Amino acid sequence: MGELALLIPLAPFILGGFALWMRHQSKLAEMQMRNTAESAAQYAARNQELEDRVRVLERIVTDRGHIASAELAAQIEGLRGPVPLEGELQ
Repeated sequence: MGELALLIPLAPFILGGFALWMRHQSKLAEMQMRNTAESAAQYAARNQELEDRVRVLERIVTDRGHIASAELAAQIEGLRGPVPLEGELQ
């Protein structure tokens, strides 16, 4: 019974510490969700860019029929943009 009597005055401090910890955990979860959403948007934009490039290449190859390989290589090189560094998204 003596231990319980000691814990009663400490209860507000314990609950306050728990509330601070919960607030911190909530902020961490919010930051993680924000980072995940930003990464997903970057991947979606990069994916769309790559799909657009593939469509252009398909159009080059199929619209003109048989093209000399040197001319095709020159057209493909003309479509290339700056090459991103490894791990870098545009």
